[in-house]
Amino acid sequence: MKRTLLLAAAVAVALSGCTWLKGLGKKDNVQPPTELTEFTPTTQVDRVWSEGVGSGAGASGARLAPGVADGRLYAAGIDGSIEAMDAATGRTIWHTRLGERHGWRFWSRGGNTLRWAGGPTAEGDLVVVGGLDGQVYALSAADGAERWKAQMSSEVIAAPAIASGIVVVRSNDGRLVGLDAADGSRKWIFDQSVPALSLRSNSAPLIANGVVYDGFDNGRVVAVRLDDGNELWSQTLSGGEGRTEVERLADVDGNIVADGQALYAAGYRGQLAAVALDSGRPVWQRDLSSYTGAAVSGNTLVAVDADGNVWAFDRETGVNLWKQDQLKYRWLTAPAIQGKYVVVGDIEGYVHWLSLDEGKFAARERLSRKPIEAAPLVVGDLVYVEDVKGRIGAYRARQ
Repeated sequence: MKRTLLLAAAVAVALSGCTWLKGLGKKDNVQPPTELTEFTPTTQVDRVWSEGVGSGAGASGARLAPGVADGRLYAAGIDGSIEAMDAATGRTIWHTRLGERHGWRFWSRGGNTLRWAGGPTAEGDLVVVGGLDGQVYALSAADGAERWKAQMSSEVIAAPAIASGIVVVRSNDGRLVGLDAADGSRKWIFDQSVPALSLRSNSAPLIANGVVYDGFDNGRVVAVRLDDGNELWSQTLSGGEGRTEVERLADVDGNIVADGQALYAAGYRGQLAAVALDSGRPVWQRDLSSYTGAAVSGNTLVAVDADGNVWAFDRETGVNLWKQDQLKYRWLTAPAIQGKYVVVGDIEGYVHWLSLDEGKFAARERLSRKPIEAAPLVVGDLVYVEDVKGRIGAYRARQ
C-alpha cells in the first residue's frame, strides 16, 4: 500500500512554491497568495446560475468536478450525494444519496461507506462515480437508479472515463481497471508501480480512438488498449531524481489533453511535453513543473505551473507565447479555455478570465469564499466551476 504523509513545515520550506501530498489533503503554502490587483475588465461575464450540491470534496483532497452530458449536469459530494441538474438553468432533475438507509448515514469502513471523490462521469444513459473506499457505482442517467457497483483495490479520486461499452477507472494504488459498462464486471487490469510518496491527486484517464492514456505517480504517461488493457507505449515526463523521497517526487497528476495528433501532459518537478499519440515519441518538451495539467485550443496550449504562473505555448513547437505571473501562490486550478479566454479558479473562490492571445486579465468573478480546486468545465458557451463545498456556478463570457 502506498505510504502517504504530510511534510513538516521545515521540509516544506525546502520546496519551491507549494507542495500538496497524498494523505490528509492539507496544503502548506511557503509563500502567501499574491494580492489581487484592480484592472479594467475587457469583457462582461454573466453568472447564469449558482447552486449548492451536497458537501463537495470537503477536506478530502479530491478534485470533485461536475460532468455534463446531453444537456444535464451531474455532481457528487463527499457526503454520498449525487444530483442531476439542467445544465442550462441549474434546476434539479433528480437527487440521491447512496449509503444512507432510513435516515442513518454510514461512515465506517463497512460496505455502506460511500464518500464520493472521483467523478461523476456521464455517457449515454450511464453515470459513474468513484469513492474514497474504492467503490465504483453506475447509476441511471434518467433517474439515478443504481445499475451496478464494483470494488477497486484502493480509493478512486479521479473521474472515470467511458467509451465503447467500457468504464475505465484509475485507483490510487497505480491501477487502471477496465469494467464492462453493462454490468461492472472486470475486463482487464493495467498496473504501474507507484513511489512511497506522491502528490494528493491522480490524473483522470483519457480515451481517444480506442486507446486509454493516463499519467502516473512514477512520472510516466502510458497508453494502453481500451479493449484489453495491453500497453502500447510509455513516456517519462518527470525523472524523479534526488537523494530523498521528497526530491524524487515525480507525479503526472494533472489533466492530460489531446488534439488528434499529439497528447499534452505535464509532470510535477518535470516537463510539459507534447508526445505523438500513436507512439509516445516526444514532439517537444519544456521544463515546467505542474500538478494541474494543461488545456488546448486551436494553436495554443495553456498550462499552470506549480507556483501559479499561467503559461501559453505554441501547440506545434512549444515556443512560449506569454506568461501571467500575477496569480502566483494562489493555488490555481488547471486551466480551461472558453472561447477567447483562459479560465482558472483560485484558493479564495475567485474565477479569473485571461485573454487567450496575451494573458492579460479580462474579467474576474467570485463564486464563493471557499477554495476552487477542480478544473473549470467548458461546455458550449458556458463554463461550470465548483468549489470544495459543492457550490457550482455557471458563467457565460461575452466573446
